[in-house]
Amino acid sequence: MATSSVSKGCFVFKPSSKKRRRTLSIEDYFQNDNIDPETSTLRFQTCQSLWEQMKTEVEVFQEELNKKILDRLLEFARKSTATSRSTADDWASRMRSSEIPTAALVLGVNVPDHDVTLRRLSELLQQSATPFVVSLQSKECSALKQMVQKVLLQLMGCTVSLDEEEEEQPALSEAADLPRKRAHCSLATLCDWYQAVQKKAAVPSPCKSRGSPGDGVGQGPPVVVIFKDFESFNPRVLQDFIIICSQYIQKLPLTFVFGIATSPITIHHVLPHSVSSLLCIELFQSVPCTEHLAMVIDKLVLTTQFPLKLSGKVLRVLIGIFLYHDFSVRNFIKGLQLALLEHFYNSPLSVLCCKKREALSRAQQLSHENCEGVRRLPSFMRYIENQEPQEQIELLTNDQHLKDVCQRLLRDLHTYHKQYYPVLRCLHTLTATLPKHPLGKQIRELHVTCLERNVWECEEYASALQLLRILAKDELVAALRQCSGILESVKSKELRCVSEQLNDFIGRFEQLDKDRSAEGECTEEGEDASPRPRLQKKTDLFHLQKTLLEMKESRRTKKLSRFEVLRNEALDFIETLVKKHLVPPEAQALHEVCYYSSHGTVRCRLNAAPRTSIQTALSSPYCYLQNDALKSEEGAISNAAPDICIVYKLHLECGRLINLYDWLEAYRTVVAAAEGKDRDGTEAGTFDEEKHARFIRAVSELEFLGFVKNTKQKTDHVARLTWGGC
Repeated sequence: MATSSVSKGCFVFKPSSKKRRRTLSIEDYFQNDNIDPETSTLRFQTCQSLWEQMKTEVEVFQEELNKKILDRLLEFARKSTATSRSTADDWASRMRSSEIPTAALVLGVNVPDHDVTLRRLSELLQQSATPFVVSLQSKECSALKQMVQKVLLQLMGCTVSLDEEEEEQPALSEAADLPRKRAHCSLATLCDWYQAVQKKAAVPSPCKSRGSPGDGVGQGPPVVVIFKDFESFNPRVLQDFIIICSQYIQKLPLTFVFGIATSPITIHHVLPHSVSSLLCIELFQSVPCTEHLAMVIDKLVLTTQFPLKLSGKVLRVLIGIFLYHDFSVRNFIKGLQLALLEHFYNSPLSVLCCKKREALSRAQQLSHENCEGVRRLPSFMRYIENQEPQEQIELLTNDQHLKDVCQRLLRDLHTYHKQYYPVLRCLHTLTATLPKHPLGKQIRELHVTCLERNVWECEEYASALQLLRILAKDELVAALRQCSGILESVKSKELRCVSEQLNDFIGRFEQLDKDRSAEGECTEEGEDASPRPRLQKKTDLFHLQKTLLEMKESRRTKKLSRFEVLRNEALDFIETLVKKHLVPPEAQALHEVCYYSSHGTVRCRLNAAPRTSIQTALSSPYCYLQNDALKSEEGAISNAAPDICIVYKLHLECGRLINLYDWLEAYRTVVAAAEGKDRDGTEAGTFDEEKHARFIRAVSELEFLGFVKNTKQKTDHVARLTWGGC
């Protein structure tokens, strides 16, 4: 479609109805041409259902986790107005009434998670404490006028919820329109609006005594102002806002909430004493992010409720990003969601990653392509190698027999998970309190170790077992009692029998004390009453050596006490339990159905390296543009590459300072070769305006990306900021 016109203009062409593109749904984007399309819908539905269950579980326990501190904040908001309006005659009450109630909410350094907590706090405040809640961010309040305007504009939305009769709104509508005018954007306007709203919402009572105008205001709900990122606010703007608010505290029941990421002492760093003295500050400490992460892993990873499992390397990547980058539980949950999507998107057999009964039903409905996919699984190939020749032929040729075997293997896999997690918790209970924590202080560390290898073969396990073999009776009995309680809650006959055996050991330990008290033994546990050889007062070297050898031999042949024998017997039983149930999942057939192990994809998606990507794009543009003309040898400069790539490679050959004229000449030489012209044939000192402009644009782009900058040392030079390249 072309339009010819003498003058410049803007012409609109409506698209044809025949060429209208069909809107794609989420399920359509989930389709993969390389994967069996028959099961794509089922895999998408399973993935979506599983994520909804995980999301609901996360929301429930996060609500329980923050319930205590949120309840305290709600109570603080309710009482702040009554406290600040105290009519007592004592000096302390009068001073408190002139201060602004302030809650210093320490949320921790996990900044991405703050928004969820503060948004939930705002919702609860509006539901049960006050409809007047304002949330401020530093990027929206660079100046005092912007901050006041933001407060007024957010509060005007409360007028609709408070006014039930629309006929009597002229005065309120005028007050509501005031903040939209820059001349009336002030705290005085807010006070007038608040009093108008309170008069409108108040119910007259004949027994109400007439007092001062401030008395009626004091009975209204407070105006809560939440500063989401307190440290990022401009200190001068914040100080002026607090000083102005303190002048209206007798007319307007203000309450502040400071969202602090570092430490409460930052309040005194940002606010001088003359300003902080206007605040009545109370400290609130949120749950540490490490404790929050432990609960997430306990609810989503260390459970049989959700069939998706993570391999040890994937879990290490997610935990590493949490510990060394952002401390964000929210981002950790996003990593779980990414693993879930990748697993169901790329694996056709993920259709079996569901509840046990549903997985058994789907195993009987596998297509021939999926049966071939099962035969190609490494774990199933190892399983086939261990079978008899006739059984191997049946598994490789008979699809129905394969489906029956898959059902049995899926039952074994679910039973493995059912027994793995309780035994893992028991081992963690026994080793978590040992000195130096050889198997880790957190259960996630022990879980990763068990996923990657046989835990009983590592040196840390041997060290932990040695420490357990010298454990005191009280500590050992307490740990065994906790293990028994863990196993009793599991719906497994085998583990319940194990729990009964642990209770038997506990009973035998208790019987030792009864027998000892009955016999009147006074020796300590494990103490040998036999006399030890003593050193002579005067002896020569030969007798001294002989005596020491006898003492060493006596220690070797020392007879164990009844407690030590029983303790070794109990720990041997625990070790047998560990070797039986804490086998790595790679030993289980069909474990690929439930386990996601592509840790490289997770690291690439979540732990991005923008500088590496930019350098790769500039040095090897073929990786992104996929143009054969851009292929070049290592270190060579392709004359067909974009201008910024040519300029970037040329700047790699320079030192700390780059001469712009020499840089331009080198660029012109490369570009002239691309155009088939001989650079040597041109007259020196002549410039092509087009090439000159392209060079300036490429250098400006490099400066924007942070590779070079202007320098005052030499006017015709730029300074190089990076070293090394791809």
